[in-house]
Amino acid sequence: MRVYPLFFRAAFSWMDAERAHRIGFKAIQAVHGVGMGRVLERFAAPQASLRTSAFGVEFPSPFGLAAGFDKEGKGIEALAELGFGHIEVGTITGQAQPGNPKPRLFRLVKDRAVVNRMGFNNDGAAAVAPRLAVARAALEKRYGAGRPIIGVNIGKTKAVPLEDAVLDYRVSARALAPHADYLVVNVSSPNTPGLRLLQSADSLRPLLEAVREESTAAAGHRVPLLVKIAPDLADGDLDDVAQLALELGLEGIIATNTTIGREGLESDPAAVEACGAGGLSGAPLKARSLEVLRRLAGIVGDRLALVSVGGVETAADVQERLAAGASLVQGYTAFLYEGPFWAASVNRGLTKAGFVTRRTSVE
Repeated sequence: MRVYPLFFRAAFSWMDAERAHRIGFKAIQAVHGVGMGRVLERFAAPQASLRTSAFGVEFPSPFGLAAGFDKEGKGIEALAELGFGHIEVGTITGQAQPGNPKPRLFRLVKDRAVVNRMGFNNDGAAAVAPRLAVARAALEKRYGAGRPIIGVNIGKTKAVPLEDAVLDYRVSARALAPHADYLVVNVSSPNTPGLRLLQSADSLRPLLEAVREESTAAAGHRVPLLVKIAPDLADGDLDDVAQLALELGLEGIIATNTTIGREGLESDPAAVEACGAGGLSGAPLKARSLEVLRRLAGIVGDRLALVSVGGVETAADVQERLAAGASLVQGYTAFLYEGPFWAASVNRGLTKAGFVTRRTSVE
């Protein structure tokens, strides 16, 4: 019998979702702060056979934590102790912002799903950058070359007009790229007005070119650059993004972000309606996320890395994504339902299934 789902129902299921997240995250940080994370790490650390190479970066495991859990780089070391091969921080914006009014995070427990309209609440690039520097140095000292990887996800400040988005992304890239193992341009959140309009090829090209230029200049070397897209894109638009990514020489695509759709849910329609607007994540996204992955893989092959996220819950889900063409796999929503031992469970499942070290993309 799994203990955490029982604990979740008793301690968290009745609580405001954002408050529960905050308490859970602080508990993870507290365990690390008193040194108990090292004990947990002996149980959670990925086996050497799980090492994976993608876009020239060595990952301890192909399974990592998607952006959204640690929005401001405050718990990277603690999360690394749980067994994630990488932690993607963010989304971080050029300016600090509070995000959307509360409540803004809702659970649909029957569907193992979450609806959020957080709105990129974060302290801003200038405040987050020093945290990333400290965390990266600590991981390098503790783990050496086999350390967990830090990804940095950047988005548009809400107050910045859409026509000034490129300049805003430049601000984030300049501050954060020196501390990132890879950088992600997020143009797919449904919670910043107009943001998804930047997914069109015409808008995306100058944005990605600017971030590439700024990040290379700031870091003094080429920082792997990926773009994160929505599951709601039409197939033709997916094809356009894939072709653009190849043309610009991006290192990868992250597919997918949350969806604005609400089809096929088992939860009471009134409960779904009560959540209001926002992006849906979790198990209901699994089929579409896998469909998008397979379509992208059919276009890009091994010419760039595909990072699959959306509805991932188990080691079998991770294996399915890798078999479908993913270089790396991320999860987030299942973390809220499965608890702190989730990544370790996925890693053990991959090891038991015979996963071996692999190079999954062109270097």
